[in-house]
Amino acid sequence: MTHHDKKSVADIPNDPIVVEVQGHSNFLVTVGNTGNKFLTEIRDNKTLMGIKCPGCKKIYIPPRTHCPTCFARMSEWVKLSGKGTLETFTIVRYAEPYMPKEPPYAYGVIKLDGASTGIVHLIGGVDLNKIKVSMKMEPVFKEQREGSILDIEYFEPSA
Repeated sequence: MTHHDKKSVADIPNDPIVVEVQGHSNFLVTVGNTGNKFLTEIRDNKTLMGIKCPGCKKIYIPPRTHCPTCFARMSEWVKLSGKGTLETFTIVRYAEPYMPKEPPYAYGVIKLDGASTGIVHLIGGVDLNKIKVSMKMEPVFKEQREGSILDIEYFEPSA
C-alpha cells in the first residue's frame, strides 16, 4: 500500500517515521505602503515618523495601518525628534546566524518623545555595563542607507 492508497486515519502506521529537518530560507517580504513611507523617511531624511490614531490619539512607532487599541484606520503622520527614553534592555552574549551583529551587544525598547509606544532597536556608543533604564537616547544613522530599519545603526545616550 502506498501513501496514496490510504483512506483513513486507521491506515496510518502506529510507528510513523520521524525525520528531523533543519532548513534556512532567504525570502523577501513587503512592508506595505505604511512601512515603505516609514523606511523611506529614515533612508532619505534621517527622520523617524509615527502615525496618529484619529480615535484614541495614540502615536505609534513603528507605524501601522490600524490602531490596535480602538481599531481605527490611521493615516496622519507625525514627525518625531528621534530622541527618547530607554524603557528596558537586554545584553546579547550568544551568536545566532540571524542576529544583526556579533555579540556582545545590547538592544532595548526606546520610547520616543511624542510617541505612545516604544521601538526595539540596537544600543551602541556606550559601555554595556553602563546602560541603564531611563537613559535618554538618540539615533545614530548609517552613512549609506538602503531603506531598512538597520539604517538606524543604533541608539546611543544623548547629551
